[in-house]
Amino acid sequence: MIEGLNYITVIVLDLTRMTEVIQTMLDGREVYASGERTFLVARDKFFLVDDIWIAIMEGEPLKEHSYNQVAFKIRPDALPEYRDRIERLGLPVRESHPRVDGEGYLIRSCDEDNHLFELDTGTLQERLRRYAQDMRDRVSG
Repeated sequence: MIEGLNYITVIVLDLTRMTEVIQTMLDGREVYASGERTFLVARDKFFLVDDIWIAIMEGEPLKEHSYNQVAFKIRPDALPEYRDRIERLGLPVRESHPRVDGEGYLIRSCDEDNHLFELDTGTLQERLRRYAQDMRDRVSG
């Protein structure tokens, strides 16, 4: 039986740069760094973002940007602060794509290794409720 999400691993070209991204954008706290002594196939670091374990491992990054992403929940009033954090890192800020009323608002940013990070104010319950309403409207309309 699945008990929950254990960790997320992303492959990065530059551990130092991704450390800066995780610490600045996500308030991540570094809890482990392999240094030159590795237990796996490459140097790696572990972080806690709230209680989410994120591992970064040195290697060949994604060749191109995709819609693969990791999304983090934030409060609506925190959007300006997180937008500022992303801008301070020199990363692009992508505002929320057009959404239907009843969904949260989000910002996205892609790092140098083509990882897409999303900071979203919405919840799964809100999105499902809104989509169900849209389906009812389509059927009755």
